[in-house]
Amino acid sequence: MQTATSLMESPSPEVKTATQLAKRHIEIMDTTLRDGEQTSGVSFSASEKLTIAQLLLTEVKVDRIEIASARVSEGEFKAVKKITQWAAANGYLDRVEVLTFVDGTTSVDWMIEAGAKVMNLLTKGSLNHLTHQLKKTPEEHFADIAAVIAYAKEKGIETNVYLEDWSNGMRNSKEYVLQYLDFLQHQPIKRVLLPDTLGVLIPTETYNYLRELIHRYPALHFDFHAHNDYDLGTANVLEAVRAGVHGLHLTINGMGERAGNAPLASAIAVLNDYVKDVRTSVVEKSLYTVSKLVETFSGFRIPANKPVVGENVFTQTAGIHADGDKKNKLYYNELMPERFGRQRKYALGKTSGKANIENNLHQLGIQLSEEDLKKVTQRIIELGDKKEVVTQSDLPYIISDVLDSDAIKEKVQVENYVLTHSKDLRPSATIQVTIEGESFEEHAQGDGQYDAFMNALKKVYVQKGVVLPQLTDYAVRIPPGGKTDALCETIITWCVNDREFKTRGLDSDQTVSAIKATQKMLNLI
Repeated sequence: MQTATSLMESPSPEVKTATQLAKRHIEIMDTTLRDGEQTSGVSFSASEKLTIAQLLLTEVKVDRIEIASARVSEGEFKAVKKITQWAAANGYLDRVEVLTFVDGTTSVDWMIEAGAKVMNLLTKGSLNHLTHQLKKTPEEHFADIAAVIAYAKEKGIETNVYLEDWSNGMRNSKEYVLQYLDFLQHQPIKRVLLPDTLGVLIPTETYNYLRELIHRYPALHFDFHAHNDYDLGTANVLEAVRAGVHGLHLTINGMGERAGNAPLASAIAVLNDYVKDVRTSVVEKSLYTVSKLVETFSGFRIPANKPVVGENVFTQTAGIHADGDKKNKLYYNELMPERFGRQRKYALGKTSGKANIENNLHQLGIQLSEEDLKKVTQRIIELGDKKEVVTQSDLPYIISDVLDSDAIKEKVQVENYVLTHSKDLRPSATIQVTIEGESFEEHAQGDGQYDAFMNALKKVYVQKGVVLPQLTDYAVRIPPGGKTDALCETIITWCVNDREFKTRGLDSDQTVSAIKATQKMLNLI
């Protein structure tokens, strides 16, 4: 295999060059709404199904979608009807498919009533399934299948045929599979759908089995349907294409039964980058958007490290990597985030280093002196040591806090404190404060932990003959968007001699950030 030209250098998906048109087209059938919905705990509403179907066909531009199983429920029927009505009105009806069963006329009649025109007929692809589940001979099964296909043709329904458990059929009963395909090649069908139903194939088997069938039956169109039980779904997809398969079944976010199906985004990325002589119709820039929408609708969360669509996959954490990116893009590869409508990020934490922080500041349009950059870097490292997650949104807050603290001469230090909160007892605080080298320790109770802290502090300053400023306002906030779990900022407004001033404190704990804001006040007065 040779590496394909980077997609960043290719024409837009809407403009096909002569070279692209000469490539072998791989049909992409998305089965998120059928097989993907078999993910445990997932059930899409009719309106959600319609929205996903519309996006897949109009924005992601997959060739076909499989949207439901016939006869499942009244809700499923309504969802199919919604989609087929929209598809018929917009010229997509021949690209909408429904899973059906060898049940005489029942599934076909259900499809007709739902307005669908393409059925994917579920049949037995292994002798083991046929013998123990249907308890029929191959000849009996083939006769039943032929009757359903004939009835579908009579009613104007196009037929594709699934060979359920095909992968085990090839392993353990190849003679049956070949007997079945000998029969199917003479039937009025459009495609043969070959699923690795239990996700058992390894890449060499995928290649060898498909290569044999494609050579033996050149007139048949074969689709490959991968499952991910051994985490080999994408690898098997790659080998299927290399073997000459004509179509692939994929799902958004790899949704599906057990470990799921081969994921759409990963499969498209690897085909675009590593298979030179094929093309698909899928628009890469739309993959992340539809991924997040399906995550929302399904409640099925995307792992942060999931290739292409995970939150962390275009995020550099190590400072040396960020430094390398500045120096001739040393840590870049073909998977550029811009291909998928995303942006490279530089994580902030204990391994960040100045380069990561500089990259984030550059994206925010902020410049710092070398000295200030060192101080901000040190603060981020301290937060990282506490296992806090720092985001780009936190940076302006950290800068403000660090530089603000640096501007205040530290004559007063809150050295230690113990805050308690117990059921049916008033909160209390024990504090140790150093004022110009002199140490004080006091204990007090209050209406809350911070109130108890302030009461203890007032006892200290009584000994110094100083009345503390009056607290007139107390506000807590996190960086805009609320995506951080690292920081909250407490802003306290104080009044002394009819003059107001504010101090800020920054910490992962709200009370601690208030104590930090109070320490700044003590030093200012």
